[in-house]
Amino acid sequence: MGLVALPGGSGEDPVLTGAHAVADFEQEIVDQYALAMAAAGLSDGHVRRTRAVIIEFARTLTGPLWEATFADADSFLAEQRRRGHTVSTRAGKAGTLSVFYEFVIARYDGVIRRTTGVQVEQPIDEFNRQHGASLGKVRVPPSDEEVDALFTAWRDSVTHARKYLPAARDYFAASLWRRVGLRINETVKLDIRDWRPDLGSYGKLHVRYGKGSRGSGPKQRLVPAINGVDQLMDWWMAEIRPQYGHDFADPDAPLLPSERFDRDLDRCGRVGDNALRRALGIQVEQSLPAWTGRMTPHVLRHYCASSLYAAGMDIKALQELLGHLWLATTSGYVHVRAEQIERAWDASNQRLEVRFATNGLNGFQGR
Repeated sequence: MGLVALPGGSGEDPVLTGAHAVADFEQEIVDQYALAMAAAGLSDGHVRRTRAVIIEFARTLTGPLWEATFADADSFLAEQRRRGHTVSTRAGKAGTLSVFYEFVIARYDGVIRRTTGVQVEQPIDEFNRQHGASLGKVRVPPSDEEVDALFTAWRDSVTHARKYLPAARDYFAASLWRRVGLRINETVKLDIRDWRPDLGSYGKLHVRYGKGSRGSGPKQRLVPAINGVDQLMDWWMAEIRPQYGHDFADPDAPLLPSERFDRDLDRCGRVGDNALRRALGIQVEQSLPAWTGRMTPHVLRHYCASSLYAAGMDIKALQELLGHLWLATTSGYVHVRAEQIERAWDASNQRLEVRFATNGLNGFQGR
């Protein structure tokens, strides 16, 4: 006998008699998860990759997916390591399975328990999932003095560069990472039209290709030209970009052009991220050798978050500036230096002393 009914159809619980019926129900759960992801607006590529991980895990099990335990996940992830997969790859697969099992527990736990007597459990827990430093997520940025030294030397080198325009472009791009925390892929996709000096007190950059959450596609945001970016944009648009050619008046032309001219479109080509990364690497090697191999565009994004937070920017405003969906993500970008903690401690104690003195509690000894 096969599968009689599935949840979402007639409303009846499935009748699971025989391996074929179990396999059909298991496939139905995976298909329903894919449908839910599509309904949430996740990209086809994300759905496809997610299904592949779930199927890969299912093939390692001796029973159906709903019978998986943490021991099964331990074995799967250990085998991933033996195969030489990177920490980030293993963590990504663990995260994919974790969210899938949240879906199964939320939508199918009751049906599975009534039908099979099995209580679905979450096989991914805090012990078998990679976290924190092992993922390389703790990117402690350089100090203010180091960043100032790097960019001062970089700015001075532009006027003496063998190719002035690319040198100015590379400095300009890195300054956007440092000052307003743009991602490198957001930077290279900016067009002339995306600079809006008419918006707000400083002008704004329209980031049309921001990183979406969980494969949901580009997420747009407006980034105010704070922290000196307004002056940087004036310099770029008035003095540098027009020298690349007449296309500086074309709103669809790239804001950061390559040296090659696209004759078909009659405008400059778009600079690639590899060229910008290479330029940053060269400058770091020359002017900040202690950070060679460690300084990346994303490290400068972390530096931007930390420096703006230290200057007094609210973390919620930082979240909007960086384009994060979750405040917890922004918190991970803010690296508070030890002296800031000490200053905050001293300030809080001073406030307490004033408060106690005002209320006649001078003799109070903190316990």
